[in-house]
Amino acid sequence: MLTILHISDLHFGPFYVARVGETLQAAAKELNADIIVASGDFSQRAKPSEFQAARDFLDALPDVPKIVIPGNHDVPLYRVVERVFNPYQQYRKYISDELETVHRQDNAVFVALNTTAPLRAIVNGRIDEHHLNYCREAFRDVPADVAKIVVAHHHFAPAPDYEGGDVMPHAKEAMEEFRKMGVDMVLGGHLHRAYIGNSLDVYPGIDRDQGVIIIQSGTTTSRRGRAREREKNSFNLIRITTDRVRVTHYMHFSDLGGFAPISRHMFPRPGHMYLADTRDPEDTPANSTEAVVLAPPVGVDPPQ
Repeated sequence: MLTILHISDLHFGPFYVARVGETLQAAAKELNADIIVASGDFSQRAKPSEFQAARDFLDALPDVPKIVIPGNHDVPLYRVVERVFNPYQQYRKYISDELETVHRQDNAVFVALNTTAPLRAIVNGRIDEHHLNYCREAFRDVPADVAKIVVAHHHFAPAPDYEGGDVMPHAKEAMEEFRKMGVDMVLGGHLHRAYIGNSLDVYPGIDRDQGVIIIQSGTTTSRRGRAREREKNSFNLIRITTDRVRVTHYMHFSDLGGFAPISRHMFPRPGHMYLADTRDPEDTPANSTEAVVLAPPVGVDPPQ
C-alpha cells in the first residue's frame, strides 16, 4: 500500500494562517504518509521571504520524499522584468531547482508537470505537447500494477460549482492522452476547493469504461478558499492498493482545533472495472479479525 499526503496552495504571505499550518504539521506526523505532494502556490507574490517561510515549512514536515511543482503565484506578477527574463528565480532558490520531475518508487511513478506559463497565461496555465511527451517517456514500460500519477498545479476539469476556474486549453485532449497512457490519477490545486471524481464525469472520452481519477486539493493553509471551502482549509490523504484508490478529504475546523475527514471516495484501479473484494482492510475494527464490508455486488447469480 502507498499513502500520499496531498496538500496545495499554501500561499505563504499575508493570507497564510499560521495556526492552521501548525496543525497541518502535527497532522502530517500522525498520518504516516510515504510521500508528500505539494501541488504549487507556495507563495502569494513570489517574494524571497515568502519562499523562505515555505522552505522552512516543507523542511519541518516528516522526512519522506516530497514532490513539488510551481504554481502561478510562484512567479512574479508585478515584477515584470523578472517575470519575463527569470520567472522562477526565487522558486529555484528556495523550493526546487527542478521545475518538472519524475519520481519512482517500487509501486508508483509520479510525473510532476510545470503548467505555469508566465508569458502566456499568468492565471490559468497551459498544457502542451512537450508535457505529454515527458509523461509518455516517464511511463514507458511501467508495469500495469505500478500506479501512474501526474501532478500539476492547474486543473484539467472544470470546477463543479461553476465559480470561475476555466480549464487550461487542450485539457480535455490531455486527459484522453493520460487515459491512453494508463494514468491512474491526476493531482492538482489552483481552484482553492477540493474536487474528487473521474474524468468521465466531464469528458466522456473514447473509452467510457474507465477514465482518470481527478484529485484536487483546496488551499491547505491560507484564507483564500473559494465556493464551499471559502475561508476553509483542506487536504487529501490518498491510499493506493493493488486494486483500488481510496481518497479521504480532510477539512480544518476551528472548534475542533484540527483537521477532520468530511468525505471518502473509493475507485477501482485501471484494469479493475469494479471493486471485486468488498472488504476494506483499513476499516477493520479494533480487536477484530474481520474487515468492514462495503456494499456487495447485487443481482448476481449465486455460485453453482
